[in-house]
Amino acid sequence: MRYRRLGSSDLEVSEISLGSWLTFGVGVERDAAAAVVDKAFDLGINFIDTANIYGRGAAEEFLGETLAGRARDSYVLATKLFFPMTETDYGLSRAQVEKQLDASLKRLRTDYVDLYQCHRHDENTPLEETMAALTEAVRGGKARYIGFSEWPADRIRAAIAMPGVKKFVSSQPQYSLLWRAPEKEVIPLCAANGISQIVWSPLAQGVLTGKYAPGAPPPRDSRATSEEMGGWMDRLMRPEILAAVQRLKPVAAEAGLSLAQFALAWVLREPNVASAIVGASRPEQLEENAAASGAEVDPALFAKAEEIVAAAR
Repeated sequence: MRYRRLGSSDLEVSEISLGSWLTFGVGVERDAAAAVVDKAFDLGINFIDTANIYGRGAAEEFLGETLAGRARDSYVLATKLFFPMTETDYGLSRAQVEKQLDASLKRLRTDYVDLYQCHRHDENTPLEETMAALTEAVRGGKARYIGFSEWPADRIRAAIAMPGVKKFVSSQPQYSLLWRAPEKEVIPLCAANGISQIVWSPLAQGVLTGKYAPGAPPPRDSRATSEEMGGWMDRLMRPEILAAVQRLKPVAAEAGLSLAQFALAWVLREPNVASAIVGASRPEQLEENAAASGAEVDPALFAKAEEIVAAAR
């Protein structure tokens, strides 16, 4: 496992990180999930990402229990807030930052998180209020650093320009061979201002593993068959996209990698990406994905893959 510096922070994070959306506390049986966490540490993965909304606190509670026996300085822990926890608890107001951070710390059984992230931008709260609250969280020792997920470029610029507040060190966008939107504005802006990317959905919710064949029903128990994920994945499940993904397999094979490893290595080719977040229900999945760290790939193969995907759009 290789490691990269997270923005302007002093955190060194593993190139492959362990996510907990739709898995820990909800989608994966506890013993199996604990085995995945154990495997992560065995593989050198030191970065774990979660959020209060994952399972309405269940993912954080699971991680609190599972990590309780490990030295706190042996892993980098990140969580988030924004989405509704109750009918009245949502957003990025000062009151919510204070309340949700305390609740997350209690569930995670820790005095601090290494990274506290705004899960989305809150249009109903002044940015000044949010940044002041996050700054207080850092100065109070409850969070070491702050980040955001899926913020528009104009709000990122406004936060960067704001005086007297703690600066963001991370951005968490969706980014993959099938979704390259951050390249236009977000990545260049962040790279110029000490902010790294922590990428979610680098495998396009499993599409870039090649397990979804065009014209065939999705495998049982896959994300495409779930009520929560099925509709969200429609744009990824178009026949022309699935056919293009199948054409990527020999390109990955030429690189000596599985398709999943190739897709992760493609994301990590971007210097501004500090880590790619993967989810896993089995240790074997995580082991395969972790092998993408440090993979040496001919840039010409990446270019060929990009052409295949572009031709399918």
